Amino acid sequence: MEDKIKSNYIPKLESLIELAQILGQQSDYEEVLRLVVEKASQLVNSDSALVMMINPKTRDTIKTIYSERNSEDTQNHFVHINISGWVILNNRSLLSADIKTDNRFRKKLFDKVQAKSAICVPFRVENVIIGTLLLLNNESNCSFTEHDLSLMEKFSAIVSPFLHCTQTIAQYFVFPLPKQVLLNKYAMLGLLGKSKIFIEMLQAIEAAARCDVRILLEGESGTGKELVARAVHKLSSRSQNKFVAIDCGAIQPNLVESELFGHIKGAFTGALVNRKGSLEEANGGTLFMDEINNLPVDMQSKLLRVLQDEEIRPVGSNQIRKVNLRIITASSSSLLKLVVEKNFREDLFYRLNVYPIFVPPLSERVGDIPMLADYFLNKFSAKQEKEIEGFSEEVLDFMKLRHWTGNIRELENCVERLVTLTTRKQKLIDKKILPLELQKELKKLKKNFTDIPITKSLSESLADHEEELIRKTLISCKWNQSKAARMLNISEHDIRYKMKKLNIKKA
Repeated sequence: MEDKIKSNYIPKLESLIELAQILGQQSDYEEVLRLVVEKASQLVNSDSALVMMINPKTRDTIKTIYSERNSEDTQNHFVHINISGWVILNNRSLLSADIKTDNRFRKKLFDKVQAKSAICVPFRVENVIIGTLLLLNNESNCSFTEHDLSLMEKFSAIVSPFLHCTQTIAQYFVFPLPKQVLLNKYAMLGLLGKSKIFIEMLQAIEAAARCDVRILLEGESGTGKELVARAVHKLSSRSQNKFVAIDCGAIQPNLVESELFGHIKGAFTGALVNRKGSLEEANGGTLFMDEINNLPVDMQSKLLRVLQDEEIRPVGSNQIRKVNLRIITASSSSLLKLVVEKNFREDLFYRLNVYPIFVPPLSERVGDIPMLADYFLNKFSAKQEKEIEGFSEEVLDFMKLRHWTGNIRELENCVERLVTLTTRKQKLIDKKILPLELQKELKKLKKNFTDIPITKSLSESLADHEEELIRKTLISCKWNQSKAARMLNISEHDIRYKMKKLNIKKA
């Protein structure tokens, strides 16, 4: 049992070294904190992870809070304040199997929170606490162990100097690009949007491009992960070399090894000529491996060997060839979850997940839909030699309200279809052009959003509509306030204020 724990410990320790290398190249405080929190959460498989920094001059807390998606931010903030207070007061780490029965805290203090198990470690520089890291697991997840605590204390020792330096250095040296400059820069690379979550993704890409490390992109199918990978390559030091993309889910299992490593003539039936594999084809540049979650188990171990030794051997050959490339992987399902379910190698996961970037779904970028739809309209109008000027307000509202299960890819296909159905004389795409199934969807959505009768004042009607919109958004987000705020393009503080003002409570 002890040997098994140690074998699982090694890839995690290696990932700490890689994290230190990345942090040494970053000066954006927000991005450093994001990386620290995501890495910590993945290392111990926590439900939530939060950071709180302390102003070294005033000793006031700077409540910089990051949580895993779909977590209850308000509850976690309450837990963090109380547990961090204990850690700072006692000047030591905390491990609790059940915070609700932990006699170090007031009885019933945490009765209303979902969290159960907790780890909290201090960030120290020159023996002064500059912040804390809290990791929480709910009832459904395993309790943290002494090994987890030991790992997080090592993690804290490694990242603390970077957090301290970043706090002081960032204000003097590298400044982030102004918002509009950033948006224009990535629009040239095909990444369009203006929502807060989209800008956060661009900032992560900007930071990742400066480091020659492996990147893992996670997000739903159709969100544009390959575009993100191409943008990273284009802005990196490898931009003059090849970008090669493969889809691990589209390759037959018996051909995966040949696709990756290549083969020599006569290696198997049908191998009529020597062929380079994707790993060698991308040598010096970037290999993008989409849907890495579909990589067969036997190939996972061979890919791990490539990452460790930077060597490949084509199928049927006894000659080893050196390769030097950057690998960017993508998955539409959580690799960490697959690791827990024993469907993906843990050591390979930590090798690939050096720099994580989340690519948000279209449901979290509703404000970007008109811009994307307009871009696709211009693209396909030019391709089909039509002069369509835009969408009717009704069609545009429908696009914003509709749930796009296939994300940006589905939206693009829909716009192409609408352009195809439009005659050369038409200048506007209205609801009459919509295919029958989309017209039925539009009619159904209209029933759900009936007009409010004009029996109240304008301010009262607006308040009612605001309450209805916020409540529906919260319900669709399963009452995750941070996610709902992003969808409504308002701050978390604003949504909490409006919930209190409008008496919006979870039923």
